Amino acid sequence: MEASTTGGQLLDAAVRYAEERHWDVLPGTWLEDEPGGIGTRCSCGEPRCAAPGAHPARPDWAAQAGGSAVAVRRMWTKQPRCSVLLPTGRTFDAIDVPEVAGCLALARMERMDLPLGPVLCTPARRLVFFVLPGAGVKVPDLLRRLGWPPASLDLTVHGEGGYVPAPPTRLAGGASVQWARQPTALNRWLPDAEELLSPLAYACGREAAASRDR
Repeated sequence: MEASTTGGQLLDAAVRYAEERHWDVLPGTWLEDEPGGIGTRCSCGEPRCAAPGAHPARPDWAAQAGGSAVAVRRMWTKQPRCSVLLPTGRTFDAIDVPEVAGCLALARMERMDLPLGPVLCTPARRLVFFVLPGAGVKVPDLLRRLGWPPASLDLTVHGEGGYVPAPPTRLAGGASVQWARQPTALNRWLPDAEELLSPLAYACGREAAASRDR
């Protein structure tokens, strides 16, 4: 895919998140081709970058994030290849689980007709469920009440001070973040973490047990 086309898609997506969802948007780093076309590297220049092409480029990123279409266009005009990052802890938090557990939980939630917000699918084989802000504070206690020690589950909450990459951001390996459940008018109102945590915790616990038995 050509860089100009990718840049246009990134800008369009960032503007859409700001205009249609009223989400703050943040430009992040991006992937660059290695000399000779062998592999990619993060634009930050760090050879051992922990999140190539998908982390804030500046230490003051929290203040840089903006929710107006004008501000978003200005940011991506300066560097069209910037990845699209969505700060958490503002209009939403995000519960991050393994893909297998997430798909199992998602199918169960749909059968139970639970309210669902947008859900991300990342190339790292993770599903990320959008919920109301505040999940980061209360999820550990909620898990204990459900009988799950938080440390026993591969379940992470991105809350205040965090962020998640959004489609069509391309991550290391060349694959892009995608929507497992698109943001639509029907899921504008996000669920509370408590509404989704039981099926998510059960699925994560089941997957952890299966991994131990392999």
